[in-house]
Amino acid sequence: MPQVIGVQFQKAGKLEYYAPIQNITLCCGDRVVVESKRGVEIGAVKDGALDVEAEDVTLPLKPIIRVATEQDLEKHACNEEEADEAMQFCKEAIEQLELEMRLVNCEYTLDQSKVIFNFTADDRIDFRKLVKILASRLRTRIELRQIGVRDEAKLLGGIGPCGRSLCCSTFLGDFEPVSIKMAKDQNLSLNPTKISGACGRLMCCLKYENDYYEAAREQLPDVGTKIETPDGKGTVVGLNMLDISMQVKVDGLEQPLEYSVEDLEEIY
Repeated sequence: MPQVIGVQFQKAGKLEYYAPIQNITLCCGDRVVVESKRGVEIGAVKDGALDVEAEDVTLPLKPIIRVATEQDLEKHACNEEEADEAMQFCKEAIEQLELEMRLVNCEYTLDQSKVIFNFTADDRIDFRKLVKILASRLRTRIELRQIGVRDEAKLLGGIGPCGRSLCCSTFLGDFEPVSIKMAKDQNLSLNPTKISGACGRLMCCLKYENDYYEAAREQLPDVGTKIETPDGKGTVVGLNMLDISMQVKVDGLEQPLEYSVEDLEEIY
């Protein structure tokens, strides 16, 4: 059973797994230098050595290059400053070329072998001229990555409608599909301004309680269904998912009555 070390490069980012360093114990929060998909980077250990099944990981695992030294951390801080300058230069070049794209952030790999620009755009962008301008100024390999608006919110962070930091930028590692049906099942207002997050897409938190609402919905009849109640026949006019009950307009009565699933089970 192989051992793996989970490394994270951004807060709430995806974990990448590496082989541990022999004779060195790594703890959560330790900074290490690894070769990621993007190049040589500094990451933070998120999970210490874990035993996993061989079929759960892609072998062979890349090894951790080394524990980050003071020089590595200083270089990383210097890279962040240079990335800010590169981002400002890139913004000016985008305006000069009149490209319809929004620059989100800029990152250097630790060895500065590559600089990565993340951007959003409504359509495909021909940025060949932009790459030439950047390469002539920065003298390194240029990578321009088009990302979605949800990824943009994750990278930039912000405050959600609930008043707390965005879930995607604090603890959500992956985006799960969210549909308008989830809002309908939870009897939420379908006003886009009420159920959309900072990214303009449906809020991720609609997914959190969805399983409960689906389970509750299976126990309740549809609105408009004719049912038998302890007080006579009636029609379901409303549902309460939280306590799994329903409002029924009983024949002959003016006001609807509320019944739980247990009340109706006694009849059947």
